[in-house]
Amino acid sequence: MSRPAEHHPDAVRDQRLDALVRGEPVDAFAVLGRHGDRIRTFQPGARGVEVLDAATGALLATLHCHSGDGVFEGSIVGNAACRLRIHWPDAVQEVEDAYSFGLLLGALDLHLFHEGRHRQLGRMMGAQPMSVDGVPGVRFAVWAPNARRVSVVGAFNLWDGRRHVMRRRIEAGIWELFLPRLEIGALYQFEIVGADGDRWMKADPFARQTEAPPGTASVVAATPPPVGALAHRDERQGRDAPIAIYEVHAGSWQRNDFGSGSPPDWDQLAERLVPYVANLNFTHIELMPIAEYPFGGSWGYQPLGLYAPTARHGAPEAFARFVAAAHAAGIGVIVDWVPAHFPADAHGLRRFDGTALFEHEDPREGYHPDWNTLIYNHGRPEVSGFLIGAALHFIEQYGVDGLRVDAVASMLHRDYSRRAGEWVPNRFGGRENLEAVAFVRELNQVVVERCPGAMVIAEESTSWPGVTADTRDGGLGFAYKWNMGWMHDTLKYMAREPIHRHHHHADITFGLMYAHAEAFVLPLSHDEVVHLKKSLVAKFAGDSWQRHAGLRAYYGLMWGYPGKKLLFMGGEIAQEREWNHDRELDWFGLRDSRKRGMQRYVGDLNRLYRDRPALHRGDCDTRGFQWIVVDDAANSVFAWLRLAPDHSSPPVLVICHFTPRVLSSYRIGVPSAGRWREILNSDAAIYGGSNIGNVGGVVADAIPSHDQPASLELTIPPLASLWLELER
Repeated sequence: MSRPAEHHPDAVRDQRLDALVRGEPVDAFAVLGRHGDRIRTFQPGARGVEVLDAATGALLATLHCHSGDGVFEGSIVGNAACRLRIHWPDAVQEVEDAYSFGLLLGALDLHLFHEGRHRQLGRMMGAQPMSVDGVPGVRFAVWAPNARRVSVVGAFNLWDGRRHVMRRRIEAGIWELFLPRLEIGALYQFEIVGADGDRWMKADPFARQTEAPPGTASVVAATPPPVGALAHRDERQGRDAPIAIYEVHAGSWQRNDFGSGSPPDWDQLAERLVPYVANLNFTHIELMPIAEYPFGGSWGYQPLGLYAPTARHGAPEAFARFVAAAHAAGIGVIVDWVPAHFPADAHGLRRFDGTALFEHEDPREGYHPDWNTLIYNHGRPEVSGFLIGAALHFIEQYGVDGLRVDAVASMLHRDYSRRAGEWVPNRFGGRENLEAVAFVRELNQVVVERCPGAMVIAEESTSWPGVTADTRDGGLGFAYKWNMGWMHDTLKYMAREPIHRHHHHADITFGLMYAHAEAFVLPLSHDEVVHLKKSLVAKFAGDSWQRHAGLRAYYGLMWGYPGKKLLFMGGEIAQEREWNHDRELDWFGLRDSRKRGMQRYVGDLNRLYRDRPALHRGDCDTRGFQWIVVDDAANSVFAWLRLAPDHSSPPVLVICHFTPRVLSSYRIGVPSAGRWREILNSDAAIYGGSNIGNVGGVVADAIPSHDQPASLELTIPPLASLWLELER
């Protein structure tokens, strides 16, 4: 008896071809390409296909389309490398067959990816221009372990998911395909067929370039040479270094056409922003998130393209030029980075392969009620590897000098912003997110090992212990932590009427109880000047003169206080209006001399902070601070010494006064007799003040005061900060 027809090899082959033509899941490499003396290709819409000798161009075979469905096949003799000549209705194309190439990714790459330990995913995954067997093209690789079919689609194949079905590497859940002759700049996405047969289109999670929003396609990107790190980065970013950060939203710092036009591109920012920051003596620029994000109103805090600088400001190579320009000016670059959560846009990571791949399945673990976003599954090795790979990509490829990690508190706590019953305890029954803790520690360990001198800064708003402690000592391993408590307490104090401030003296003094518990950055960030919180200068009590004087005095406190400094753009010109991401800063305000004075004042604060070791070497060391006047609530006066722990430079006396009265003959103790030079007076006329002061300096008398052997008799201006340095 003969074998039933449905089991005949030709019948099996035909069924697979029919499935391919219908767009159903099929092993395309099993039915397309060259198998023995037969060759088959799927070119729907083609009028004819010929096979040429790749070396000589000689005609080897003419393929036939028997069913009119785009499947061309025929016989070929010999083992010569081939290419196809495809006759389209309006063009002739010569290209190698995508299904003639073997396995692309090595076993070690797959193994490291599966374990979450591959550290160069920007070069492994996504679209990688390269040559295979001497043929130029692009290798695609994407992680979708639960998909039944994944295809590369783009204008090059009419967005037809049947034409370039990828090969599945079962051992890692990765799909790969090499498309010969595809050029840099091509748009692409992945068409995915899930377990239930549904199809959808997804952007490439590993794309290194994207289409400008509102477009959602990924772009085949060139691979520019990596940008080097900031010179002497390890010294410039250490805990005894002066770090003064200018936080920037790249799209609204300055607009083109005098404020009414488009956002600047990276080259324009290199030309305008970098020298501006350098002239104000800031040491770093911190960019609000620039990894590609779909919704402009999120300010970048809901990103989807973690390997791609946003196309809003140009191509990746332009961003590289921006970083290089900053480094040439001696400015470090920090990028705000969001590894906690991602938006649920259909083209993004949400249920990428039909399952909760990047996120948690259970919404009690995988959904952020505050932001309507999805939470990364940090306990899945491939996901933690994806995130760490993205961090390293920006540091190692673009030369970024640091990352500010957003929303760390939401990662560490399973019950973050949730009521009882809305969260899942950890395996010990606690609220700590053990998987996220492990991820954070691994991130910081890897950055320390691979990127000497790079810093990772935590925005962590709770009292989690050891945020900046070494991981070997049980800490999280961050270089610095934002001091949110200092910011909230001191701004609350400054918003009060001066007559009431003496009742709230502890709002200033309390922060020194924990100022060295972590390595802190003092942040006056974008979050404090939006959502009806008012601009910085508008927060302060009093008339316009008092508000500007109070802001100068407050900056004097901040720059004289232990900790690194961060100021959001607009704070240096005392902008009156809240920040608006669709509008540039109010540069017209610089017509007011007080605004110009504030700008000059911030530049001088940065210069003094940089040049006086006493003001920065003890930022993270208890030996760098000593109270002098801590209890004068009646006058709202605070005074302390800033000291270089190694005694390599003279001490600096910082005095802050927060009432609108002039205090005459005010005695303050100091550790040494001699002349103390007034190196900063926020009430100076050049800053917009009333020019009350101490004529450049005062000689200390041998009169003990405040437990010090000598003292100064000073005139303290209204709403002002004074800095005095012992002359040697």
